[in-house]
Amino acid sequence: MTDLRIRPAMADDLDTVLAFWKTAAEGTSISDDRDGVERLIARDPEALILAELEGELVGTVIAGFDGWRCHLYRLAVHPERRRRGIGSALLAAAEERFVRLGGRRGDAMVLRRNETAHHAWRAAGYTPEEHWRRWVKPLAD
Repeated sequence: MTDLRIRPAMADDLDTVLAFWKTAAEGTSISDDRDGVERLIARDPEALILAELEGELVGTVIAGFDGWRCHLYRLAVHPERRRRGIGSALLAAAEERFVRLGGRRGDAMVLRRNETAHHAWRAAGYTPEEHWRRWVKPLAD
């Protein structure tokens, strides 16, 4: 896929990204709004990575690094563009970013019910850690 362009998101991309997630991402998050994504790229301008083909957004991943851990969120590929290497290219870019920043292990948030994603993550070399459980507490209404 030689014409695939991988790049960090810019402020002008946010509405497109949010609309894309409604089509391509599984589930929703409390942070799936303009304010949430604006905060992300203001704090870490390279964290939201986009994949484009001929100017069209075809994939995303959030590669967040807090100085301690490498977290992957919102790996999403347009349903009509899956199984063409886009997700792999996004993960490679995220992993390269983590290594550059000194990260040693990536982890991904993957919905338990999203079997399609489980296959993709396994194919990329990730394995579930069943002994961990995510604990959450909403901080705002």
